[in-house]
Amino acid sequence: MELDATGEIIEWRGPAPFLFVPLDDDAADAVAAVARDYTYGWGALPAEVRLGRTVFRTSLFPRAGTYYVPVKVAVQRAEGVGLGDVVAVHVRLLGPSDR
Repeated sequence: MELDATGEIIEWRGPAPFLFVPLDDDAADAVAAVARDYTYGWGALPAEVRLGRTVFRTSLFPRAGTYYVPVKVAVQRAEGVGLGDVVAVHVRLLGPSDR
């Protein structure tokens, strides 16, 4: 499954602060509809993400009725993005054969 979404980069302070792009409602609904087919546990969904020209692998996490896309520090630096920036992401969920 592949989708495009746009969102504002936010900070979520768990054990350590991280930056995420929350998926918009339409994208989150589409992911939720197929999540059972992709999750490897705890609701986490492995994905390949493109932000700008940077492609990276990560896992989407369910939170507050949406899914959060972690934005790695290397991606932040490569794309010159940070907290509060609105960015577009292309997400491809990875099934067992893709991992």
